[in-house]
Amino acid sequence: MAGGQLGIVEKTGKNDLQTEADRSAQNCIVASLQAQYPDLTVVGEEGEQDLSKVPSDWIVKDYDDKVLSMKYDDVVKNAKMENLTVWVDPLDGTAEYTQGLLDHVTVLIGLAVGSQAVAGVIHQPYWNYKNKGGPLGRTFYGILGGGVQGITPVAPPQGSRIVTTTRSHGTGLVQQALDIIKPDSVLKVGGAGHKVMLLMEGEAHAYVFPSPGCKKWDTCAPEAILHAMGGKLTDMKGQTYQYHSTVEHRNMEGVLATATAAEHDWYLQTIPQEVKDKVKDSLRKK
Repeated sequence: MAGGQLGIVEKTGKNDLQTEADRSAQNCIVASLQAQYPDLTVVGEEGEQDLSKVPSDWIVKDYDDKVLSMKYDDVVKNAKMENLTVWVDPLDGTAEYTQGLLDHVTVLIGLAVGSQAVAGVIHQPYWNYKNKGGPLGRTFYGILGGGVQGITPVAPPQGSRIVTTTRSHGTGLVQQALDIIKPDSVLKVGGAGHKVMLLMEGEAHAYVFPSPGCKKWDTCAPEAILHAMGGKLTDMKGQTYQYHSTVEHRNMEGVLATATAAEHDWYLQTIPQEVKDKVKDSLRKK
């Protein structure tokens, strides 16, 4: 891949790409989880892959004592293996990756207990890549009741309204919602993980996406981390998504997330029901 051979294939269309990096990253993650937790249910974006040829040095066998020492809610403490589901997006922002927009790319690993997203890991492999000679990449994580590690949450600026939304899955309904909200600035970027990171670092107040354009592996980890730091992520109607292993993969009612939970209700009240009711069908009317 360093030589430019990305191994790109289209899954369902030009905006739904898969690269060798997607496949390799998922194999590494899933093989590592299965090595330590063979009974764990893992759902990956790239589907079931052949793990028999995963190199042994790709399989992570160590634990991070700092993570194990974190506090967490009773729902996590009392969880049983059969109630756990891990959602893996090995390369969120694949389209941006193929276009060289490397800072949009994240690796997302979310943990659900029953239907609830409770913990997540976001790895940004190319963070700081423009700073030649500086550190490359970063990883942060969060768990309900234990806060976040690896990133310092920053409140978004007061006196303005900054909204982030899609750069590659836009619809007329997305623009309609933006016209109603009337933000001072709109950040159109790739990757659900990247958008939620903008909320965490104070670059945006809200992530508004009235379209069924992302899946459970896109939102499980970001939702858990955002909730752990005091933000909120739901569908466009304010309903919490479910993350049990047999749930429909596509987030049919879009995504509405805010850096602080207190701001979430303003967007729910401001965006009219007429817009919310059209979300499920908006991709067909693109």
